[in-house]
Amino acid sequence: MSVSFKTPARSVPTVGAMAPTLDLIGMVSSDLPRSLAFYRRLGLDVPADADAAPHVEVALPGGLRLAWDTVETIRAFDPDFTPGSGGGASLAFRCADPAEVDRLYADLVAEGHEGHLPPWDAYWGQRYAVVLDPDGNGVDLFAPLPRS
Repeated sequence: MSVSFKTPARSVPTVGAMAPTLDLIGMVSSDLPRSLAFYRRLGLDVPADADAAPHVEVALPGGLRLAWDTVETIRAFDPDFTPGSGGGASLAFRCADPAEVDRLYADLVAEGHEGHLPPWDAYWGQRYAVVLDPDGNGVDLFAPLPRS
């Protein structure tokens, strides 16, 4: 589990006048309709007709994009591609409050998604849980804990 997004950003040296800009997070799915349904359940606005597409993108707040490709799409340009077992990427979804972390985790597990780490109060001041998406990628659910 990575907690790197909880630490301040460091200055990144640049080459030339411009540093690369993160624009898209790509994920490969072995069952695209199931993956898209999972991420819709987490509130992403994925069009209903996207289930049959080989490549799907959604715009996220702030201009970043999230994309999914089928294994076949990736193999079209990388014939030796072998899907991983998840764990190579994770997405973190901020919840409204600690109770929503608990509720959403319980709902997703009840719907058949694999729970990885049940909700707990993390030492860095957040209610935290991890559920796996249909391809085994970790999806973090978190919310700040009330200050005492």
